[in-house]
Amino acid sequence: MGRFSEDIGIDLGTATFLIYSKTRGLVLQEPSVIAMARDSKQVKAVGEEAYRMIGRTPGGIVAVRPIKDGVIADEGLTEKMITMFLQKVQGNAGRLFGFKPQLMVGVPSNVSDVEKRAVLRAALNSNAKRAFLIEEPLAAAIGAGLKIAEPIGSMVVDIGGGSTDVAVISLGGIVVSESMRVAGNEFDESIIRYVRRKHNVLIGERTAEEIKVKVGAAMLLDDSENLTAEVRGRDLVNGLPKTISLDSTDVVEALSEPVTKIVEGVKRVLEITPPELVSDIIDRGIVMTGGGSLLRNFDELLRQTTGIPVAVAENAVEAVAVGTGMALEMIPVLGDSLVSSDNYLRR
Repeated sequence: MGRFSEDIGIDLGTATFLIYSKTRGLVLQEPSVIAMARDSKQVKAVGEEAYRMIGRTPGGIVAVRPIKDGVIADEGLTEKMITMFLQKVQGNAGRLFGFKPQLMVGVPSNVSDVEKRAVLRAALNSNAKRAFLIEEPLAAAIGAGLKIAEPIGSMVVDIGGGSTDVAVISLGGIVVSESMRVAGNEFDESIIRYVRRKHNVLIGERTAEEIKVKVGAAMLLDDSENLTAEVRGRDLVNGLPKTISLDSTDVVEALSEPVTKIVEGVKRVLEITPPELVSDIIDRGIVMTGGGSLLRNFDELLRQTTGIPVAVAENAVEAVAVGTGMALEMIPVLGDSLVSSDNYLRR
């Protein structure tokens, strides 16, 4: 096989696409966006370059996210996106010698059979020798360094762009889980709705994301944490540009609904977790991963509502991608928790 065949882990995120190579570590982290010509469907840009085009394209070009709410909305485009990102990572060597990597792809924990097949097909058509699917919370737990193979319960709350997965893991598999279509993108939309309702100003999704990152929080512990940001948008009354000022208390209010939904989901999973595993979780705490877990004080809010210690993984954003890469070494341990293209696409 030579040194060019590298096994690759992919986090097929709604917002961000990450590729982890077994030999080189994290090799790509770009927005899951593809820009193409509206008529000819010819791809113009992918990733970072395409993301900058969102909301700013001329008539003939559209920038789209082929993955919606953590699942594939457009199979053809997803395939193109995977292929283009893989080419970016493999460079010419892979194409020159025709080496085919094994892929391990992270998917949300409640994807349907149809969606699983779509992901596997997209992976195989993008020149992989074999593809495996792993549920994102399991990959996140591995990537965050939890010892998942032992008979001890661990709880992971993975808040991505399109979906939030809450799972209790033991013996290398998921015991109970829930996947919600509430995550980072929903946070942005809530901010857009809030600014529109309260100030009659329309802002774009990128502006909303910037507000969330700069001044957002799940709760404020004291007044010193209240930050302010200038926000530019369009006044819906007269249609002209307008600058308003938002502070953290506004954003906490704007985000209260989606944040509460996630907290409720965590509680629901705890309610159906076997008691032995609950006692493990109380000892070991809850681990938060995914970009959404970086929302200020989200961990504190979860700690206060559940009474269980909560920690945000150090590599929260990369955890799923790193976990998919590490899972390639753990195929025997994970066994039935994985879906392999070999036995899945033949059926």
